[in-house]
Amino acid sequence: MTIKDIAKECGVSISTVSRVLNGRPDVREEVRQRVLDCMQQHNYIPNNTARDLVKTNSDTVGLVVRGVSNPFFTPIIKTIQHEIDRAGYTLVMRQINSGEDELKCGAVMEREKKLRGLIFLGGRSDYTEAEVALLNVPFVCCSYTNNYGNLSDSQYSSVSVEDEETAFRAVETLYRMGHRRIAALLSEKDDRSVSELRYSGYLRALRSCGVEPDDDLVVCAGTFSMPAAYRAMEELLSREKEFTALFCISDSMAIAAMRALKDHGRFVPEHCSVISIDGLELAEYTSPRLTTLRQPMERMGQECVKTLIDLIEGRSANKQITVEATLMQGGSAREI
Repeated sequence: MTIKDIAKECGVSISTVSRVLNGRPDVREEVRQRVLDCMQQHNYIPNNTARDLVKTNSDTVGLVVRGVSNPFFTPIIKTIQHEIDRAGYTLVMRQINSGEDELKCGAVMEREKKLRGLIFLGGRSDYTEAEVALLNVPFVCCSYTNNYGNLSDSQYSSVSVEDEETAFRAVETLYRMGHRRIAALLSEKDDRSVSELRYSGYLRALRSCGVEPDDDLVVCAGTFSMPAAYRAMEELLSREKEFTALFCISDSMAIAAMRALKDHGRFVPEHCSVISIDGLELAEYTSPRLTTLRQPMERMGQECVKTLIDLIEGRSANKQITVEATLMQGGSAREI
């Protein structure tokens, strides 16, 4: 009797039997016992051949996470893990640094793990046809889309907010509160991804409101990390340029910026209002509570898995799903 026979008799997937064999905790107790009873009844003895069969049966999907320390990804990963398991597939995950190539990592995973599909959580927005040709399985871009690349909509799937429009809304919110000198804290102006898109939204909002952008009010941290954001905020303050509000492209950067402002005697929101994008749980516990545009992280994870499974099982073609961020009013932004 093989692992495939065990799975068929128990009415479960091969990956579920594999998880029982490996003592994984993510199996319902009733299912675990049914599988164990079946193995005992048939005197099934696990062996390397059976384990190899699991690996080659192609019920596995990959998740590549770009940016290992990004707290925004945590609830999305948790949702993806849950939804993949619920769909009867097995998830393998790799985390890479923000400077690494997620497509090459995914291509290696695909061949090593015999993947059925891939989800890329965080990545560049300028894929080319030659680059995605490395992949032989369907894939979904989570939290970003192909704004700067040359792919047609039929060549990839994505789930994301409209980053430029979301940044536009954040800056427009500050303008409606009476702010005219609005600074911006970015990662890069030209990263061909999220930071560049949100910077474009910042510029468009200012011009739409009749405010001429001032490059001296824009500072780049180089990364999304909190230490880098803190240092960049110190640089902005050292310029001694007047501003009454600050737009940050992420919550974690905003939290670091608020600390830098306080350390330099500028209080939020009395001296400077702060608004950002993400909606991290941590933003609920800052003092004052951070005003942010919350991305629907759990829904994004669900939509990514549903889209990928539909592609794998032939129920739909590639598609781009846009979700909307929700303004969460906190105490870090005020009218003047």
